[in-house]
Amino acid sequence: MDSPTQMTCDLLVVGSGASGLAAAVTAAWHGLKVVVVEKEAVFGGATAWSGGWMWVPGNPLAKRAGIDEDPQQPRTYLKNELGHRYDPERVDAFLDNCPHMVAFFHEHTALKFVDGNQIPDIHGNVEGAATQGHQVIAAPYDGRELGPLIERLRKTMRETSFMGMPIMAGADLMAFLSMTRSLKSFMHVTKRFSRHLLDLARYGRAMQLVNGVALIGRLAKSAEELGVTLMESAPAKRLIIENGVVHGAIVATATGEIGIRATKGVVLAAGGFPNDLTRRKALFPRTPTGREHLALPPESCSGDGISLGESAGGVLVTDVASPAAWAPVSRVKHPDGSIGHFPHIIDRAKPGVIGVLADGKRFVNEAGGYYDYTSAMVTAVPEGQEVASWLICDHRFLRQYGLGYARPFPVPVGSLVRNGYLQRGSTIEELATHCGIAPDALAATVKAYNEYARRGEDPQFGRGSTPYNRKGGDPLHTGPNPCVAPIEHGPFYAVKVFPGSFGTFAGLKTNGSAQALDRNGKAIPGLYAVGTDMASVMGGFYPSGGINLGPAMTFGYVAARHAAGAMNYEDGSSDAPAASQDLH
Repeated sequence: MDSPTQMTCDLLVVGSGASGLAAAVTAAWHGLKVVVVEKEAVFGGATAWSGGWMWVPGNPLAKRAGIDEDPQQPRTYLKNELGHRYDPERVDAFLDNCPHMVAFFHEHTALKFVDGNQIPDIHGNVEGAATQGHQVIAAPYDGRELGPLIERLRKTMRETSFMGMPIMAGADLMAFLSMTRSLKSFMHVTKRFSRHLLDLARYGRAMQLVNGVALIGRLAKSAEELGVTLMESAPAKRLIIENGVVHGAIVATATGEIGIRATKGVVLAAGGFPNDLTRRKALFPRTPTGREHLALPPESCSGDGISLGESAGGVLVTDVASPAAWAPVSRVKHPDGSIGHFPHIIDRAKPGVIGVLADGKRFVNEAGGYYDYTSAMVTAVPEGQEVASWLICDHRFLRQYGLGYARPFPVPVGSLVRNGYLQRGSTIEELATHCGIAPDALAATVKAYNEYARRGEDPQFGRGSTPYNRKGGDPLHTGPNPCVAPIEHGPFYAVKVFPGSFGTFAGLKTNGSAQALDRNGKAIPGLYAVGTDMASVMGGFYPSGGINLGPAMTFGYVAARHAAGAMNYEDGSSDAPAASQDLH
């Protein structure tokens, strides 16, 4: 029996986001005794606050739908996207294993998936880009299935939910945006919200779990059923290293430090370093104090895993196209005085909004990827000026789609105008003055944009020119372009957005088995790094939505199989013949 100050297991996982729980569940299914330690009082990490989409080319849900893609197509796309940062070993490990990962979880655990087959890759003009078949998301989950475990899980992100109710991307979100234009959508929203109010009254939280919180709920339930030991409020303080081999970690608990020895090693999955101000200041562009950047992950994602890895000889890879997964983010002032962050993922592609800098000029195709918008903003703002932009729309747009944290009709927005989140002007020039934008320049920009927008055109930046653009637009828009409409019905509104991120791309150097590597490129025995503790397999680029969680889940799965000695799908320990498996 273990003493109070020491525990033993086969595999120790540090962190409880998607990558950590994926590793824990996979290892436990293969017969290993697994312990997960989480720094915070709740499980879920940044994943619980995410949209939950996973980029997994060749997945069995796509094959079931008749989408039988040449395995070389995603490789072609990534070679063109990543250029000299294309890492054949790790890209192959990801693409070869991600279909098996989906099938394994879908077949053997509580994690079930829904396909996102109609979601295109972001850069449709790049050779190899797909228009379908690359995305999956965790199926919605009834929180009551979790029993007492739900109280130990992170709730959905305050800013991206409505009164605590998460809204699933896709048909669910479309219903909320079209509820005033469709009786079917109105009935759907009424049913969803009524159920949510009942759940709040009975349970005090959302029980209709979707997006990232559904992924965490399903993984946590799987871990519990497989006997994984889940320890919250238990940060890993230092690794146990003997003769160059990692044998576990010293973990702080409410009753003192515990040494957890792990015969198969340690998986670092602590969420990268998006809230490590020192590293952020050193590595992120245009952040002289480190605080100019608005990171979306929880504060606990502050570089613990990176530091643990470095203590064992691991290397932080900084030669990436970007150190972080950029997203445009606005600051939200809550009535209780707290400040939140809202990621502008959905609104920018809708018809009738543009992004401008302080000079009043547009700088990018607003309907493109969130990474691309932010990268362009960082590049376009002159040195010495605050890196920010403004999203500009009219009253019709605001009430139909919302703008950032401002919700569409019938939710009132007056409080957001009063607290300064939204700026409002009866004319474009008045709006510009309130925002600190050059009035004449903004008026000229909107006038030029409107001349073409009335015909559904955008010759300056080509809004609506790619499948990804159009997917993010409004399919019910009556104009010829689902991403383009004029801005002409006052009053006019604006929200200020800043560079932010979903997490970091710089991370520990690893091989195709997710083993952490030393400065000589040799595997450090007993040490794995996954999720954002691992250097981005995409080389710091963002070729498609879901490229954070897809690799996170896959390399968590790969690390666990490697630790369990079950890397060959043809041997008796195979868990997934599944790329061709029929899933129901």
